[in-house]
Amino acid sequence: MTIVYHVSIDPPQENRASIRLELSGLTGSAVDLVLPTWVPGSYDVHDYSKFFGPVRAVRPSDGAAIPVQRVDKTRWRVSTEGGAVEVLYQVYAHGLVTEGFDVTPEHLFLNAALGLPYVEGHQGDPYEVVLHLPTDWRVFTELARVGESPPRLRARNYDELVDCPIDCGQPVELGFHADGIPHAIVLCGPGGNYEPHRLEEDLRKIVEAAHRILGEPPSPHYTFFYHLTDVRDGGLEHTSSNSCVIVRTMFQPASSYRSFLSLTSHEYFHAYNVKRIRPAALRPFDYTREMYTKLLWWMEGTTDYYGWLVLRRAGLLSASRSLEDLATLAARVLRQPGRRVQSLEESSWLAWIDYYHRTENTPNRSISYYDKGFLVSWALDLEIRTRSENRSSLDDVMRALWRSYGRTDLGVPEDALPGLVQSTTGVDVSEFFAKYVAGTEELDFDGVARRAGLSFAPKLPPKEPDDDPLPGYLGVTFEDAGGRVKVTSVLDGSPARRAGLSPGDEIIAIDGVRVTHSEFPKVLARLPAGTPVDLALFRRGWLTHLTLTPGSPPPEKYAFTPVATASPLERQIYEAWLGAPWEAPKPPVAEKPS
Repeated sequence: MTIVYHVSIDPPQENRASIRLELSGLTGSAVDLVLPTWVPGSYDVHDYSKFFGPVRAVRPSDGAAIPVQRVDKTRWRVSTEGGAVEVLYQVYAHGLVTEGFDVTPEHLFLNAALGLPYVEGHQGDPYEVVLHLPTDWRVFTELARVGESPPRLRARNYDELVDCPIDCGQPVELGFHADGIPHAIVLCGPGGNYEPHRLEEDLRKIVEAAHRILGEPPSPHYTFFYHLTDVRDGGLEHTSSNSCVIVRTMFQPASSYRSFLSLTSHEYFHAYNVKRIRPAALRPFDYTREMYTKLLWWMEGTTDYYGWLVLRRAGLLSASRSLEDLATLAARVLRQPGRRVQSLEESSWLAWIDYYHRTENTPNRSISYYDKGFLVSWALDLEIRTRSENRSSLDDVMRALWRSYGRTDLGVPEDALPGLVQSTTGVDVSEFFAKYVAGTEELDFDGVARRAGLSFAPKLPPKEPDDDPLPGYLGVTFEDAGGRVKVTSVLDGSPARRAGLSPGDEIIAIDGVRVTHSEFPKVLARLPAGTPVDLALFRRGWLTHLTLTPGSPPPEKYAFTPVATASPLERQIYEAWLGAPWEAPKPPVAEKPS
């Protein structure tokens, strides 16, 4: 069968694309066209077909209409009179997101899953796309170019078509070579406070640091797509590219630029971990329904861990800043009651309804497989280093996965990781996985840190005798509701939960004094822990009073600091793990007599 999509912008100011799908070599009485409901790498079901206009079909020889039946929300059944048909439709395309379909007078960005339905039963056939564009536009994609004037692209199968986004317009193009491999940087959208040469050099350092971990490049060529806009949407990995939607001013100042580099490092490492080292349960892709795996914590959390390590090994993140970032992440996880309720395996399994669909109760019942997956990967790395006396590390596990699964295109079985760790490093981690991956046992952050000659503890500000007491703690998040304080979530085990406060409550007064959203943080700062207060609030429109006793606030910040008693092995582990000299803690400075 021959499958060719013709894509044109019609007209660009209306954010619409016109599609003409040519099908020939058809057999049987009808063929089904199916539009995906999700995109690999984004584990969330969408109704992309809601952006489609009416779908009609004609006979190529004379233009006569051919029947098209809408079977369900993602499926059209087309009669196959004469063995060839043309299917015609329009798509409203105004979604500049990582898996988007976006048409403007200046730009076309297309992920095929959002606008090009596959022919059922023929997902393994070649697919071609012909682009009818303004003559001064250029086309950027990892798809093979098989024709010019107009540009003609070919995918070996539908999976490759979805895996290779198409970007067209007049973007800024930069690039570099890393270990002999060409890498393109495509910056789409006006503005951007980046420095071109620095951007090329820093991305080259990221790529080469990742290559050193795995021992070889993942792909013979690669493209970084950055869409510059006013709202960040994150990134989506592909086999030989990634697409990121970022704020155009993200390249400065330094703190914002580090976030950009972190996103880039994460998405690039996905070219190894997820796109090639992948769960067996996710292939072959079924684009019509959810596909479940317990391994997303490894695919995303461990990738996040290595994205952080890559920045450190590339020299783009100092050792002290790395530890600060690690402490910030640990603090975030420690604030989530859901870490005691949901395991990493369950968090991975339920990504389709949890991670992308947060509710007011999400902090209490679930945990991010990114955040906790990062921390468990860190703990696993130091576990291996300690028990192997620093002869092995998580790097060895990643390289073993690459050899056994990444190079071979075999999927990783759901329960393969503990055995692979043991066969690679000699360390039995079955108990570790039972506690921290399949179970919900709390990670001993200080115990893990001490394996690398560090301690982990709250970072408390200096305390003076005449300082004000710490503000009372309620355990809520809140938002501005027309100047009023509206509770958005209540943490389990918090003073607010014990008092009976609920999401949606509007706090209007404390001890008879009116409070507003702008003043609420200052009011909280004046509430001492242990002293009951009267809350006046509206609950679903009805005035209610509650007595609430603020508690002592949990630590806001934590820190990793060197331990003076660190053993030689612990110091060696620190230096091998973080790539920096271990430095003994500095003795406190004695106060001079007055």
